[in-house]
Amino acid sequence: MAMLVGVSPILLLLVLLLSWVVPSRQEPAPVQLRLAGPRGPAGEGRLEVLYQGRWGTVCDDGFDFHAATVACRQLGFTAAVTWTHSATYGQGEGPIWLDNVRCGGSEGSLAECGHNGWGTSDCHHGEDAGVVCSGQRLSGASSLATTSAHLGEVLGLSLEEVRLKPILARAKLSMPVTEGAVEVKHHGHWRQVCDAGWTRSNSRVVCGMLGFPREKHVNTTFYRKLWNMKLKDPNSSLKNLSQKNSFWIHRVRCQGVEPHLARCPTQVDPPAPQKHACPHGMHAIVSCLPFQKGTGKGKSKTSAGKVLPVRLRAGTHAGEGRVEVLHQGQWGTVCDKQWDLAAASVVCRQLGYGTAKQALRGAQMGQGLGPIHLSEVQCTGREHSLGECRFQHAERSSCRHENDAAVRCHMPHMDFQSQVRLAGGRSAEEGVVEVLVPVQGRLRWGTVCGAQWGLNEAMVVCRQLGLGFASHALQETWYWAGSPDAAQVVMSGVRCSGTELALQQCQRHGPVHCPSGGGRFAAGVTCTTHAPDLVMNAQLVQETAYLEDRPLGLLYCAHEERCLSRSADDMHWPYGHRRLLRFSSQIHNLGRADFRPRMGRHAWTWHQCHRHFHSIEVFTHYDLLTLNGSKVAEGHKASFCLEDTHCPEGLQRRFACANFGEQGVSVGCWDTYRHDIDCQWIDITDVPPGSYTFQVVVNPKHEVAESDFSNNVMRCQCKYDGQRVWMHGCHTSDAYGADVVSDLERRERLANNLV
Repeated sequence: MAMLVGVSPILLLLVLLLSWVVPSRQEPAPVQLRLAGPRGPAGEGRLEVLYQGRWGTVCDDGFDFHAATVACRQLGFTAAVTWTHSATYGQGEGPIWLDNVRCGGSEGSLAECGHNGWGTSDCHHGEDAGVVCSGQRLSGASSLATTSAHLGEVLGLSLEEVRLKPILARAKLSMPVTEGAVEVKHHGHWRQVCDAGWTRSNSRVVCGMLGFPREKHVNTTFYRKLWNMKLKDPNSSLKNLSQKNSFWIHRVRCQGVEPHLARCPTQVDPPAPQKHACPHGMHAIVSCLPFQKGTGKGKSKTSAGKVLPVRLRAGTHAGEGRVEVLHQGQWGTVCDKQWDLAAASVVCRQLGYGTAKQALRGAQMGQGLGPIHLSEVQCTGREHSLGECRFQHAERSSCRHENDAAVRCHMPHMDFQSQVRLAGGRSAEEGVVEVLVPVQGRLRWGTVCGAQWGLNEAMVVCRQLGLGFASHALQETWYWAGSPDAAQVVMSGVRCSGTELALQQCQRHGPVHCPSGGGRFAAGVTCTTHAPDLVMNAQLVQETAYLEDRPLGLLYCAHEERCLSRSADDMHWPYGHRRLLRFSSQIHNLGRADFRPRMGRHAWTWHQCHRHFHSIEVFTHYDLLTLNGSKVAEGHKASFCLEDTHCPEGLQRRFACANFGEQGVSVGCWDTYRHDIDCQWIDITDVPPGSYTFQVVVNPKHEVAESDFSNNVMRCQCKYDGQRVWMHGCHTSDAYGADVVSDLERRERLANNLV
């Protein structure tokens, strides 16, 4: 205080008062956050802030992953996946509350981060920021889903997990475990369930939770003998443990339709405190029907008129996806009105899985294209097929595809994840593929030969690891160092359909044959949570097809890009013409990620004649086939301009080709190639009159990863009489049931006297 000698007491008092009145830092104002914007799944959307009673947006200037992390945690999610800019989820309304948000990542609220000040911004709503949060929510957070996981906590009970403890030697060796004693996790400790009053309804619920479609009979007399033998064994601790009530769950009473054991009336302890929890009893034994991937066609005891085949589409993991049903020969979606766990469990069991873990609403697994068949589905849980449930036909409702229902099913623990790993990548989602396989009688880790390695194989690896979809399949891994204990190539010639649950289920060479020798030529993958999904608008092709006789003088550029048949090479240019089958194509991105060219713009090819860049050299294949499948004419279209030609209301176009702009197709938008542009045709000059199949294949070489390649093919029945052309029956390859497609083809063959 020597510095204050001589200072007047009044001045000193004034300084102290000022330092007390002015705070050292401004207290953050209390705010709420929400995610807005149409068509987005849970955890994705435009970030909006409630401040002073008004909702407003956040500008993308300065916004980064740290800010997204804080926002996602405040919204109730565990983490952020990414953030978006330029009004990806549509432009908001009202004030732009925050600009130049600067977070460290550890803040508890977005209001604690640095920014320009509330309402101080030079942005417009075309710069609204959005976030993509991880699907796992913190406890207490709301969601567009009905969830069976941890229902015990939700309902005030305490049953958390269920497992089967194998008793017999054969059960211990099997994977998954399908038979054993029921154990329930209660307050973090495993307890066994007393078999007194145990019913097959209880077993049905347990099997459903473990990923099995139903229970089967078990010989309890045999297990009772084993139990009594263990009680008499002096070396066994079972006698002492079974005398303690903390060892038991006293009683469970299920009806058999519950998706989770926590929804069954349960007594953890006996009614009387001094009473034994399981007098003269033993542990309940359950045996489940082994997991079999179902066809979704229902069981034989279901009447044929009520069987509605079902399938799941666009799911990130096995056992999840958008629900689609086959009605009147055509696949369509289900509206999420009144969609709940009971209906979702019927779908899961019909497909050969267990009960539903989640019943998802709001098109969280992407939007379908085509009809919406069912609405207001109400099931009891005992039905064998969705067709046995009560429902309304969707044409009577106001449902749209943004209300498509989806499910996540309980899946059995197959231990596939421990048989593959990624090594050397920059993150856990990428690296050299290493597999655990038997080599000379011993299990060994090794690499996969990169020759012929493609996206289908990479998709299986990513699914097996629980990492979603494959974004890249690499045949050379120069920059990734594998594990020292896995240098040997142990798998080669791998060919997968893409639907397998493990790489070990795919076809492969017997003896390993890898001429490249592995090493830097070992297979690698990059995985991603979300992927695009391109689907052709079949109806537009059918409506816009026509013939044009185009003079050769107007086809020089198209000839240079090889968009004409080979016979055009022998014509006397520029005299004569070519007969072209023209049509428009509209390609929708129904996935959950933008469709982007695999190569960056530095690698795009410049075509001087048309004066534009090709970002993908062959984006679509056009073929005219005989009814026996032989090709009579073909065409192709390079992606000279991948852009958002149109987006639905509420979504902003983000990709445009003008001025060498970024190329791609945004989620929910579509790219249109009009009938009057070059190469948007098939040259049929040499094709004789007759009946044909017209076929379009989008992304034919699988250059860009998609969540579903099964809908990339579109086919039409085509009639050509030499002067006119008729297109009818246009459909994507997975739009109709196999019976309908084969019937259409059979009728065409008979009409044309073809065997």
